[in-house]
This record gives sequence, C-alpha cells and structure tokens, in this order.
Amino acid sequence: MKYINVVIDNKSDSTDAPFTYRCTDESVSVGSKVYVPFARSKRLREGYVVSLIDDETSIHEDLKSKLRDVDHIDEEISLTEEMVRTAFWMKNRYICRYIDAIKCFTPAGSRAKRRQLQDSLAGEEGSPETILSLTEEQEAALAQISRPISQKQHDRFLIHGVTGSGKTEVYIRAAEMVLSQGRGVIILVPEISLTGQITERFLGKFGADSVAILHSRLSAGERYDQWNKIRKGQVRIVIGARSAVFAPVEDLGLIVLDEEHESTYKSDFTPKYDTVEVAIKRLQDRDSSGVLILGSATPSVVSYSRSREGIYKLIRLTKRYNETEMPRSEIVDMRQELKDGNRSILSRKLCGEMMSELEAGRQVMLFLNRRGYSTFVSCRECGFVAKCPNCGLSLTYHRGDGTLNCHYCGHSEIAPQKCPECGSKYVRYFGSGTEKVEDQVREMFPQYSVARLDLDSIRKKGELNKKLRDFGKGRTDILIGTQLIAKGLDFRNVGLVGIISADVSLNIPDFRSPERAFQLITQASGRAGRGSREGKVVIQTYNPEHYAIDMAAAGDYEAFYDSEIKFRKYMMYPPYSDIFQIMFTSDSPDSAQAGAQHWHSRLLSIMPQAEAANVFPPQEAYMSRIRETYRYSLIIKCPKGKRHEYTGYIRTIKEEEKKSKKKKDYVAVVDINPYSFT
Repeated sequence: MKYINVVIDNKSDSTDAPFTYRCTDESVSVGSKVYVPFARSKRLREGYVVSLIDDETSIHEDLKSKLRDVDHIDEEISLTEEMVRTAFWMKNRYICRYIDAIKCFTPAGSRAKRRQLQDSLAGEEGSPETILSLTEEQEAALAQISRPISQKQHDRFLIHGVTGSGKTEVYIRAAEMVLSQGRGVIILVPEISLTGQITERFLGKFGADSVAILHSRLSAGERYDQWNKIRKGQVRIVIGARSAVFAPVEDLGLIVLDEEHESTYKSDFTPKYDTVEVAIKRLQDRDSSGVLILGSATPSVVSYSRSREGIYKLIRLTKRYNETEMPRSEIVDMRQELKDGNRSILSRKLCGEMMSELEAGRQVMLFLNRRGYSTFVSCRECGFVAKCPNCGLSLTYHRGDGTLNCHYCGHSEIAPQKCPECGSKYVRYFGSGTEKVEDQVREMFPQYSVARLDLDSIRKKGELNKKLRDFGKGRTDILIGTQLIAKGLDFRNVGLVGIISADVSLNIPDFRSPERAFQLITQASGRAGRGSREGKVVIQTYNPEHYAIDMAAAGDYEAFYDSEIKFRKYMMYPPYSDIFQIMFTSDSPDSAQAGAQHWHSRLLSIMPQAEAANVFPPQEAYMSRIRETYRYSLIIKCPKGKRHEYTGYIRTIKEEEKKSKKKKDYVAVVDINPYSFT
C-alpha cells in the first residue's frame, strides 16, 4: 500500500490542490497518470501523481480510513519527476492551476486516436547539404559552446548572427556533441513554416530515425505518436514550435531557440508561459544541467540586455557564410509617391527593381504583414463601417470568397453590395492586404508565376510545405506573404525583397512597436542575396524618418538598441521591470469592470504605499469585446527584482476569491510580460 498526492484533471480554482489517495499498485511513481474517484461523481477522473508520502505516520489515522483508492494506472502515459517539478514551478511563476501546467507535458489525443505507432518522417531523407568547413566565427562560437557541453554544465548563449551567417550549422554541430553523450536535444522555431527547412537539415545529418516533430499542424494522433516515440527514448532530437519545449525528453543536454526574438515564443493561452524561461528551468534541473542557445539576427532588447549583464554569453557572427555582402536597402517615401500621382500599392522604384531581377532570372519576395484584400469596408454616403457583431472590430474583406471576416473570433459574412444602413451603392473598400497585393502583382507581371503565403492560403494540410517547396525549386517567381515569409527561410535565388508597408508594426499600441518594426524589416530584408550575388531591398514607408526604419535599412542593430534601451529605462519598461496584465472577462461589461475595480482596490490595500504608483487604474481593454465577452484590463509595473513580491500580492487575492462563498461572475487571468496588450 502506498499513499500518494494526486492533481486531478479538473479545471476549477476550488480544486486546485493535490489530493491524497491510497494505491495498492507498487509500481506507482511520481508522474504516473492514474484514474481515481473524485467528489460525488460516479465517473473516474484522470489525475497525475505529484508526490509519494514516504512517512505514512504523517497521515492521521482518522484521515486514512476516509481515503479513497486509485482505480488503476495508465500504463501508456507517465511524466518524469523533472517534468512534474517544472510544472510546479510554472504554477508559481505564471500564477496558473496545477493541472494547466501539468497538461503542457502530456500528449495530445485520446484513446480513440491511439493506434499502431506511425512515423510521419518515414521515408524522408532530408537535405543532402553538407558544410565541410566552418568559418572562423563559427569555429570560435562552437569552441565556446562545446566547453559546458563536454562538462555537462548548465550555460546560456546568445548568438547574434546576421542573416545567412550559418547559425543553423552551429546548432547542428552542438547537437552532435550532445547526442554523442547519449543526451537529448530540443530545437525550437517560432513558426510552423520554419520547421520544414530546419527539419530537412537535421534529417540530412542525423536521419529520420533520430528526429521527432511536434507542432499544432499535426493531427492529434500524429502528435501522440511523436510524443510516444520521444517518451520511450526512440528518438533524441525534437524539432518543433513553442510547445515542443515540453517534449518528454529525459536527460536534456541542449535546447535551441532559433529566432529567439519572436513574440510567438510567449504563450497567449493559459498558462501564459515564456518559452525561454521554461527552457532555462528544464536545463537547470538536477536531472538535466544542459546548455541553452538563443539565436537571432535581431535579438530582443531584453535578451541583448541580459547578454550585456553577463546572464547570457554573447557570441557574434558578423559575416554571411558565403562572404556575400549584406543586401543593399533603399527607403521609398510613399508620401512623395502620392504627390507624384502614384496611388498603387507598389512604388515605381519597387516595380522597376522587380522587373530587373525577374528578367535576370532571380526571384522576388514581397512582404506585407496584413492579410485579406481590404482592411475595412465603409459607406461613403453615411459613413457606415462593417464591424464584427461579436467583437465590434472592423471586418476585413477577402475578395477570394467575397466575404467579410473577423480575424479574432472567426465571424464571417457575405460582403454587402449596398450599405446595410442607408441602402447606398457607394460601398468602398479601403486599405490593402496580401490578397490585393497578389491581384495587382499578377496584373502587372502576367508573364511570371505568383504565389501567396498567409494563414488564409495554407488552410489545407500540406499546402504550406508545397508552396515553400515550389518557391525553393524555382517554380514560383514572386512570393507574397505576411510574417510567415519574413523569418528564417533560406532561398538562394532571391534577388529582391520588397517591404510593402514598413509602418504596419509601428501602429500597434505597444511599447515594443519600434522593436517589432526593426526586427520585421531586418528579418524580411535578410531573405535577399543569400546566394552568390548581393541582394536588394526596397522599403516602402510613410515614416521614412522614424529611427526604427532608418536603422533597419542601415542594418545597424547596435544603434537601434542604444536608442531603445534609453527609452525603456526612462519609462521603466522591460528589462527594467516586469509588466503584469490582469484581464477581467465576463458576459457583462459591468461585471468585468467591477472585477477589475475590486482587484485594483485590494492591490492598493495590501501593497506598500510606496508601490501604489505602479498599479494603474483599470480600463477597457484595447479590444473591449471578443466573441460577446467583455474585457477590462489592469496593468502593473513591477520593478526589477520584485517579481516574487508582486506575484505574492496577486496570489493573496486569488486565494481570497477561492475561499469566498460569494460566486464571482468574472474571470481574472494574469499575463506576465505579455507580447500584446490588446
């Protein structure tokens, strides 16, 4: 007989605690998945063993007689003790429920989805590309990284390498060293679109039998199969997007975050974790002690600041692997284009460069971080603007199927021929998205093949990889896309990158807007000239004097960082603070507001008076309504070094609400350092 503590799979704050059970199966251990009776329900509930009670004398005899027994153990699924420890750390770090943190580590799919193990990489040979010799910079980088790997010590590196400098080859060589020790490797990329190219490189080096893939575009059954392979130790390399940081790899020796600056590494679902922090926690565990590598041509301001403080060891790769010069960038002032009578999406400069490159047999990439055809629809007679009935946001026009769509809740309706308000025929479409760019490019360059890559054009399974493969093999001359094409893709025949509107990211209501604009422009520009010839970049903007655009065109990261860090310090933004956003949601706007005001009052009452100025009055969220749910936001600036104290204040209020008999009609969700304040 064993006594165990179990976290029940029950998403309720009132049951967010371990429960003690008896277990007659001696094989039970920390991480075991068990089925237990719970509360008054006749249905067995799933749970996970989080600790064993070694001293049963610590359990009162009266309590022992009331304890219930574990019904049975799931022999197929179990977590390691390291995963359970990390989940408990996440519960405290991100102020979430135990079960929400634990389920980050569990496989997708139900029993009905489980079948004979299938290998989605079977038959894949990967890229035959082999780099026989490293550059001096790559050799120096690998020498630094190899020391802690060989000694099985924890260490952290930030590789600041220009686009095309060969960061991936450094990752591969580091992984090779870790694998030779019999340890595990996780390679993370910010977008699913990037898993294909990096997977090909790793398959070409290590073979399909050594690699597993984890990302959300796999079916539930495929994800379960991949998880199972990893858990059984059949593969030691895992490649995937953000959630692959939770892969059930034992004895982790290396985690790589490629394009570490990307906002997609911050979860926007509960638990709202930061992938870098979780990676560090796993690599610091007593069962791992591995190495973290962050790589980017445009490191986040926070990461670069940490490298200057010595938290990360900075490695610079300043030259492209093939010694090709960085692409030449030119800024086009679209205000002048308008004055000169050009109302097209494309400037005359961009059109001329496109024709020149295409005639020379080179490919073109056009980047616009806005999908759809037109960004809003309005009546010129009465001023009516078509908005989402669920969210109150302007609907985006998609010409392909003639619909208006909400990109937040998914609402869709047929585009009106007449104004629904006044009946006028003067309904017009304003703004530009990738769909409109595609139409205009096809019309202007009819002799060349064109493809569009955004979330609307890759809904079918396999469509993403097909479009990237076609472009890589030269079947497509012009590729138009959103940020999906701006990150990490390596195509050797791209002679020109056109950035249609460099201002899109600057208009986001967020202190990181200049940083995002700089990163997107630099990353998109980096797709040009990766072969043997120098590339070109044309940057279209209505704000040519903005420092983020000017410095991105010049490729001057240091100057941008120096400007940005001064602003962050003055405003006490990260890295000089942690920003807490508490979002209050309810089906009633009054309830959401009342919840926010209650929390605001309680925080001020329990915090030292000197800290009160760091708690800002609640207000309607930027997106005040989504899917008929009303939202209020409360922002807290937590000075550097006080995160533990501030999370303690929040836990105090959550515990009060948990114990209160009064049922609250709102939900409060905490997000620490969110990448969006919408």
